[in-house]
Amino acid sequence: MQKQFSLRLKPAEAADNDTIKKYIAAAEGKSVSDITGFYIHKRSIDARSRQPWINLTIRATLNEPFIERPSVSLPFQDVHQANRSALIVGAGPAGLFAALEFLQHGIKPIIIERGKDVRQRRRDLAELNKAGEVNPESNYCFGEGGAGTYSDGKLYTRSTKRGDISKVLHLLVHFGAEEKILFEAHPHIGTNKLPKIITSIREHILSCGGEVRFEEKLIDLNYSGDRLTEVITSKGASIHADAFILATGHSARDVFELLHQKKILIEAKPFALGVRIEHPQQLIDQIQYHCLFRDQDLPPASYSLVEQVQGRGVFSFCMCPGGIIAPAATSPGELVVNGWSPSKRNNAYANSGMVVEVNLSDLLGANFGDPLAFMTFQQQIEKAAFQAGGGKFVAPAQRITDFTRKKISSSLPGSSYLPGLKAAPLEEVLPPFIHERLREGFMAFGKKMKGYLTDEAVVVATESRTSSPVRIPRTLDFHHPQIKNLYPCGEGAGYAGGIVSAAMDGEKLARTIAHLYK
Repeated sequence: MQKQFSLRLKPAEAADNDTIKKYIAAAEGKSVSDITGFYIHKRSIDARSRQPWINLTIRATLNEPFIERPSVSLPFQDVHQANRSALIVGAGPAGLFAALEFLQHGIKPIIIERGKDVRQRRRDLAELNKAGEVNPESNYCFGEGGAGTYSDGKLYTRSTKRGDISKVLHLLVHFGAEEKILFEAHPHIGTNKLPKIITSIREHILSCGGEVRFEEKLIDLNYSGDRLTEVITSKGASIHADAFILATGHSARDVFELLHQKKILIEAKPFALGVRIEHPQQLIDQIQYHCLFRDQDLPPASYSLVEQVQGRGVFSFCMCPGGIIAPAATSPGELVVNGWSPSKRNNAYANSGMVVEVNLSDLLGANFGDPLAFMTFQQQIEKAAFQAGGGKFVAPAQRITDFTRKKISSSLPGSSYLPGLKAAPLEEVLPPFIHERLREGFMAFGKKMKGYLTDEAVVVATESRTSSPVRIPRTLDFHHPQIKNLYPCGEGAGYAGGIVSAAMDGEKLARTIAHLYK
């Protein structure tokens, strides 16, 4: 028979399968030989006390052949001769998982992606980090796999409304991710492993008869009445399809401008703006695990912080244990920072976005009613950060203690940020309603996490691409209210906030389109 067990073990115990079997046997009053096998259903860490614990939910098989973890088998179809097609603009998680869903319904996906494939993107990222030269079409945001491919691969989501989270995770495992993402409380793939997985997804789409076209950007579109008739690409192609899916990501400003120019309804959307903060990972381990040195069977520690300051949320975002801060700009003269971690999270530093809510009330004035107002505001902050750094994507920074004291740092600690840091007053980069709340927030976080407010931590500007500053509206049937065969999708349209939620949004949208066709 198969039975479920809940175990609370020390890290070394949870890392040893024989020890886990002993605990299962003891719980059942049986011999270890009666346990024919088990798999972990859920795993989480409880580090609230000085002794960290690993909470495990185990599904074990007793006295019969081992029953393995259920897998997901999906009926992908050959669409080489399909009579229905869907054009997908953008090869990020929303676009790729929409394409996989279309294949399950016999619809041919045609993906156009402005950037390069994952292998060629690496050269442009190296040039950005080492020489301070950004390719506007191939960077940390644009290219195969979208922003998630080279910015960590965290698979956290609180949303179950869009679809089946486990289906997305099982698909990622099918295409090469480690099985542990199926049961970890905070699953993570790692930037070093994502490119191979993304490549496998693309190869599968092609083998089934779908199309993936790189370095082909949407530059124009035409519609008649309530139907989109064609999409024009940078290669001069005019593409016709039964449905058009916009999955362009949160940084495709030219797409937002094109829609506005074409009088296709878009809206300003609240987002969050702030900085990225970096500590030595060992310090975060000491704070979170209450010890001088982290147990070898524990992962590098993370944190999640939130505080209400002057009526606004100040919160951590995209926390990267053992991570690296990277330049995530998409245009020359603009500075954006983001964070990522390799799969082992073994870098010497921990970094996290620390951001403040930007609300519609901040648009009161000349820009009120302009759907691109938040995008313009975001762009202005990024230009100010670039100028404060002095060029070549050198980032303006302060020690966190100096930031809270309104003092320019005389020196800066070591950092993972390859283009380099320059001491500068961040209050000249960030608007007052942001930097004042950040200052109060940091002081509050220092009380919650003793040691967090330290000279060893550095604050780097600017973390501005937390989400899209524009929403492309859609109906309950997922199409645009004006154009019935145009389907805004994912993070760039304002309906997702990460890899998993974007993937689920793409799946659900594609499934809805398929049902309409039937």
